[in-house]
Parts: sequence; structure tokens; C-alpha cells
Amino acid sequence: MTEIASSLWNDDVAGPGLREAHAPYQAAVFEQYRLCVEMADRVSGRRNLANTFFLTLNSGLVTFLGVWLSRPRQVDLSVLMLLAGLLVLLAICATWWVTVRSYRQLNEGKFKVIAALEQRLPARAFSAAEWKALAEGRDWRVYLPLTHVEQWIPVTFAVTYVLGFASLAL
Repeated sequence: MTEIASSLWNDDVAGPGLREAHAPYQAAVFEQYRLCVEMADRVSGRRNLANTFFLTLNSGLVTFLGVWLSRPRQVDLSVLMLLAGLLVLLAICATWWVTVRSYRQLNEGKFKVIAALEQRLPARAFSAAEWKALAEGRDWRVYLPLTHVEQWIPVTFAVTYVLGFASLAL
């Protein structure tokens, strides 16, 4: 937290002691805090849109493959053709996994900045109190961080694709 705080505060604006008592300075800190919380929320919204995109894409592909493979085939599919399709599907899953991870990392950084900003606000409702109420994400019965769950979904699709390939190739 100290490393973030040292890069967060602009000591050229006002000297220590003066900034805490200065109302316009406090208003500016609160406005920047509000903006950071809003931007963290927007990142979460974009993450949800990305998940919706990948979930829709994979669900559509599973449906298409299920229908296509259930029809009587005129030509046997070669293992190389199946492998090429599997690699494309696994690339989509890997992209989804990396996207979820990237959004999680981005929000972690934003939450660290929010926590540093809260050091200069009267209450640390978001970074300290709420996180403590959620057992800091350590007890899944109290709070299971969504990004932990999100990262298993592309893995589940990837495993399903590999098992499907194995059943077709053997």
C-alpha cells in the first residue's frame, strides 16, 4: 500500500498538514475517489460483456457441433481436420481465460488505488470495512470472488472440447 500511496499523491499541490485541512483539496480527493470507483465499476461491466460474448460464442459452437456431428456423415472427418478445429476452440478458450485474468488484474490495481485514496477520506467503507465484512475473500462460504469462478468456465469448455475430440478421434 505504501508503494501505491507514494506514487498516488502529488506533494507539489500542498504540503503535509495543509492538504488535510483544506476543503477544496478534500473535495478534489473525494471527486477523484468517486471517479476511480466509477471506473472500477465500468471495468466490471466490460468484463461482464466480454464473458457474455465468449459464453455466447462457445454455447453457439457447442450447439453447432452437436447438431452437425449428430447428422449422418457423407465423409469421414480426418484426425487432422478434427485437431485443427480443436486447436481453434482451445484458442478461443485460452483467449477467454486471459481476458478474464486481465480484467481481474486491472480491477485489482484500481482497488489498490481506491484503498489509497480512502486513506485521506473520513471512512474506508469500500477498501477496509466491506472487504473485512467479506472475510477478505479467504472464506468461500462468506464470499467467493467472481473472478475465481469466471476463470473455471473457459477451462470447463476446453476440457469438454478435448474430451469431445478424443471421443471422435478414437
